[in-house]
Amino acid sequence: MKIRRPAPHLARDRAGVQRTERVSYIQTFQDKADIMHSSEAVLTQARAAIAHVPFHSHSIHPTIHLRLSDGALILEGEVPDIVDKSRVAASVRRVDGVSAVIDHLRVADGGAAVGDSELRNSVCVRLLQAIDFRNCRICAHTKGRIEPVREAVGESSGEIAVEVVDGVVTLRGHVISLSHMRLAGVLAWWSRGCRCVVNELVVAPAETDRDDEVTEALKLVLETDQFVDADRIRVQTKDRVVTLEGYAATEAGKRQAERDAWYVHGVEDVVNRIVLSN
Repeated sequence: MKIRRPAPHLARDRAGVQRTERVSYIQTFQDKADIMHSSEAVLTQARAAIAHVPFHSHSIHPTIHLRLSDGALILEGEVPDIVDKSRVAASVRRVDGVSAVIDHLRVADGGAAVGDSELRNSVCVRLLQAIDFRNCRICAHTKGRIEPVREAVGESSGEIAVEVVDGVVTLRGHVISLSHMRLAGVLAWWSRGCRCVVNELVVAPAETDRDDEVTEALKLVLETDQFVDADRIRVQTKDRVVTLEGYAATEAGKRQAERDAWYVHGVEDVVNRIVLSN
């Protein structure tokens, strides 16, 4: 039986293809190794940034887990309060290689647990009572259904649907301004038992977000807070850092104004220069 050998040029072509495939495989493996090394470097920098966050002196120590997904840094775990949550997210946004931060941190302040239905009702009541949302339709996600709580009063200027799962409040719908979007988020945070707020409200028509938008939203929040004398407090925002100046009658009022600032979406730091004065 005569064995037929491939023509020399065919043998060379096959060898070339095999070498190309081998080089391609090696390159792919190297690319994956580089990505893994780069990802680990980003995570190392992020952990170092978090280590420098000035956490409050709490009995509950923060438990924070990090992972990367397509350049986005995902934060998971628990922190004692909103201040720590905001500071952690702000610290890792400045890390090279992080394209976005997805903050899934939950606030665990050691208080008594609140059921999801009770928390959902509390958020809805706050929205119903806020004069700025009287023209908004308010709905609640209940057992997989969207149930209307109140139709808009007069000409409709938006719709807000409230969903709560394991203490996490999600707001969906649309509102007329960035200030309304931020105020809705703060009202959710004010509700007892809230561990996290996912604010998916869309602003229509769209607005450009700037420092002065943060300032206007915080002024609206302070005016809404019955425990704060908003007329005696001045607000300035620069590069997402809020500065509070003015006067408060009590230390509790001073602290509440600062906490309100931390609740506002987009705030990365707060400088409290409020002076106690009757």
